[in-house]
Amino acid sequence: MRANLFKIVAIMAAFLLLTEAQSLSKTKILIITGGHDFEREPFFNMFSKMHNIEFTSVEHPAANSIYTTTALDHIDVLVYYDMVQDISEAEKKAFLDMVNKGKGLVFLHHSLASYQSWSDFLKIQGGRYHLEPADASLKSSYKHDVEINVSIIDRDHPVTKGISDFRIHDEVYGNFEVLPTVHPLLKTNHPESNEIIGWANVVGPSKIVYVQLGHDHFAYQNENYRQLVHQAIKWVAGQ
Repeated sequence: MRANLFKIVAIMAAFLLLTEAQSLSKTKILIITGGHDFEREPFFNMFSKMHNIEFTSVEHPAANSIYTTTALDHIDVLVYYDMVQDISEAEKKAFLDMVNKGKGLVFLHHSLASYQSWSDFLKIQGGRYHLEPADASLKSSYKHDVEINVSIIDRDHPVTKGISDFRIHDEVYGNFEVLPTVHPLLKTNHPESNEIIGWANVVGPSKIVYVQLGHDHFAYQNENYRQLVHQAIKWVAGQ
């Protein structure tokens, strides 16, 4: 009886240690949303299905204040699915400090339109969707519900490795800015889209990825898109 009890305790202890080890091995991400509507359930479901990913989320206007706290100390990657403009000078400084410490960043879809007047953010993200530029000819465009042919530019990059060219039902952006310093990963031949629709960037020790795709459940449920986002998270986390 006692021997059986010891065996049960030993098994439970081993299980708890294994569970803790598995939790420690997971990539911990913080998903930042707000400023743009989206299909919440299928979006977050996409991350819940990713192997070895553990996520939490925060929504604007509370999201920016997190940069000035220690809440990010145990976060490996920040995933941006927001579209906001307001950020204080103290929050900007804390954001830049975070980048200088090497935090991994993944930007998706409409996050390209955030912080229109912040030049440092443009350099970090590697591009910008122009909402209301002074020169009207520079204004960016969009079109919902189109079929997009996606071609892989760099098949050896960790973000795109193992992914073949694919087709996706999504939203295209046109006439947005892409800095010449980024490393292009994805392109399309859609006539109403920019050619380059995904890239990698490195700022100091931080690895950064932007993927233009990701408007709604058609994208979230596309296996190629899921793999792309998952591998982007792993790469910026240094894995």
